[in-house]
This record gives sequence, structure tokens and C-alpha cells, in this order.
Amino acid sequence: MKKSILLLALFVLVMGSSCKKEQIVPNRTIITNLNAGNWIKLNGGKSYTASINMPEIDNYFNDYGGVLVYVSFENGTYEQIPQVYDGISYSYLTRSGQIVIEIQSSDGLAVISPPGSIKVKIVLIESI
Repeated sequence: MKKSILLLALFVLVMGSSCKKEQIVPNRTIITNLNAGNWIKLNGGKSYTASINMPEIDNYFNDYGGVLVYVSFENGTYEQIPQVYDGISYSYLTRSGQIVIEIQSSDGLAVISPPGSIKVKIVLIESI
């Protein structure tokens, strides 16, 4: 009798400890547009920068979350950045409250023209 109670208790202990509670946090996707007037010229036109307000990125998220940025030059086609497209290098940085997209010529020397209106897809990945 004691042996069967002991085996049952051991079984319950093993089964109870092997269960773990999973918490699934969905990603958030935000789509916005950058217009030609959003670009700020730097270095005599060798580079440009444009900021996107992103209140979803607070200090905690900026330290522990993940951000993916894609740009679309054509309808329905997105390119993940960093990326070189048509001789222009695209990169980005994040800080609390915003994403900053930076562009320059792929060799870093030539004067460039900023793109016209582009669609930007931002994927925010929570980390807990």
C-alpha cells in the first residue's frame, strides 16, 4: 500500500514538474509612409536622414525588444534594411520614441537624391 502511494506521488510530482506555462506575445506590425519632404540633407547631399515617431519604443523596449524595418519602393514588394537599392545604402537606428532611417551612396562619396515617397513596414518584437 505504501509502495503504491509512493509511486503515485512520484508520478504526480514528475508530471506536475514537466508542465510549463507558456506565454505567447504577438509581434506588432506598423505600416507608415515617408514622403520626399521628410528627408533631411546631411554632408552636402551625400547622406540623408528621416525620423519616424514611434511611441511604442520606450527605453525598456529599446533595450530588450527587437525591431525589423522594411521599405517598399514598389507596391507589395518589401526589402529589409540594411539594404543597398539602386546605388543607395539604407540603414536605421532605434532610440526611445523613434526610428531613424539613414541613406547614403553605396560608396559613401557620391551626392544622392532621396527617394520619393516610400512605404515603411516596422515589425516590433516583444521580448519577455
